[in-house]
Amino acid sequence: MAPINKKISYRPIITVIGFLLMIEAVFMLCGVPFSIYYGEEVWALAASAFVTFFTGFFCWVPRRRLNEEISRREGFLIVTLSWVAASVFGMLPYLFSLDYVSITDAFFESISGFTTTGSSIFTDVESLPKGILFWRAMTQWMGGMGIIMLTLAILPMLGIAGFQLFAAEFTGPSKNKLHPKIKATAKRLWLVYLFFTFAGILLLSMGDMNFFQAVCHSLSTISTGGFSTQNTNVADFSAYSQYVISIFMIIGGINFTIIYFLVKRMFRKILEYHEFWVYIGVIIAATVIITGGLLYHFHSAAEESFRQAFFYAVSIVSTTGFVTTNYMDWPVYLITVLFFLMFVGGMAGSTSGGMKIVRQSLLVKNSYLELKRLIHPNAVVPLTFSKKIIENDTLYKVMAFFVLYIIVAFVFVVVISFMGLDFESSVGAAIATIGNIGPGIGTFGPAGDFSALPNFGKWMLTLLMLLGRLELFTVLALFTPKFWKS
Repeated sequence: MAPINKKISYRPIITVIGFLLMIEAVFMLCGVPFSIYYGEEVWALAASAFVTFFTGFFCWVPRRRLNEEISRREGFLIVTLSWVAASVFGMLPYLFSLDYVSITDAFFESISGFTTTGSSIFTDVESLPKGILFWRAMTQWMGGMGIIMLTLAILPMLGIAGFQLFAAEFTGPSKNKLHPKIKATAKRLWLVYLFFTFAGILLLSMGDMNFFQAVCHSLSTISTGGFSTQNTNVADFSAYSQYVISIFMIIGGINFTIIYFLVKRMFRKILEYHEFWVYIGVIIAATVIITGGLLYHFHSAAEESFRQAFFYAVSIVSTTGFVTTNYMDWPVYLITVLFFLMFVGGMAGSTSGGMKIVRQSLLVKNSYLELKRLIHPNAVVPLTFSKKIIENDTLYKVMAFFVLYIIVAFVFVVVISFMGLDFESSVGAAIATIGNIGPGIGTFGPAGDFSALPNFGKWMLTLLMLLGRLELFTVLALFTPKFWKS
């Protein structure tokens, strides 16, 4: 392992980002067939791909035969700058094809896609060209599994070791590897990701979605992104389509290691993951509570109440952010339930955002053990999770993350409120973006968008999206003086 205190080398950083941009350019061109099919101009996507590819090419070519290991600090820089670079070049299709979109709005939409947040500045998405709608969904699909994970599968050909990127990208309490080599792990995870993407397209095409809608919604669902091709999101699609989306949102919020074990029929290993059962338990509990509230308050049909409750429990917990109705019209106690779910998040190692179930579970379990230690002060009561003893160092990191998460969210609530927004909307905007959820509460609920927010507020929220996607420490470490000292 490269020493952590060595001088930062910018050569591998430029090389990896350059390679990433070339990959991004290829994905941009994937929207061209849809533009041709629907009789639209293709120059915006083609020009964006051209600029992105050759920028990446000129960054990559001079350094493509590097043979060095990436330090932890360089890994943090690569991960953070990769998301920024991808978002900067990802906004080009919006700028080239839409005259009314500013740089601020284009960057907001782009980083919202790559961070799988799903917050949007577009009030009428159905008026957008099909190629642009596809690109919106593709940004979420690329960001879902992690742009770095895609690069990791190919890094050895650059002569660069990849564990520090893996560590910086997957910043949860644990990093489960399916194979001793990072390259093999990345490839296995991407194969699982591809499998469920195509499965989603197939199943959605069997319902009332056309092929284009099925492709875009599958890309946005498995990535837990939430961008839709319709102004009403998924509200006007059939119950079948909503159930399919719900199932794939659940899959998107599951640790992909578990999904790999499921595909390989290694069921005994799945039973060991306590986080998985908590994740399913939270969804079931939220569904039951919301279903009961909807039946009591609206006296609607049992199936419809259950479907809306199940859909929103999954959509919020997985941080996908798809919507079927305006939940701001629900009773306050049901909105409160959804608000608390926004703090939960999916599983570590999934495409979802939020605090993650494992952190919540460790905090709750440790609080319970503290009560036992108070009653029995001489007893040795270790903290265990999934039959493993959790070291104090890990627990301290979880506690630090929780405190920092709340502090950062509170600071941004205050900043946003200075722009004349009410408290409810300020809280909704901050929680929706730091948790990478998409819709929040108040003005930024499921019936609203972020178009009316002042430019300064939009830039603040783009930073919050990045902080949430990379789980705070990876980004905030760059702002400490000690990080830059050799």
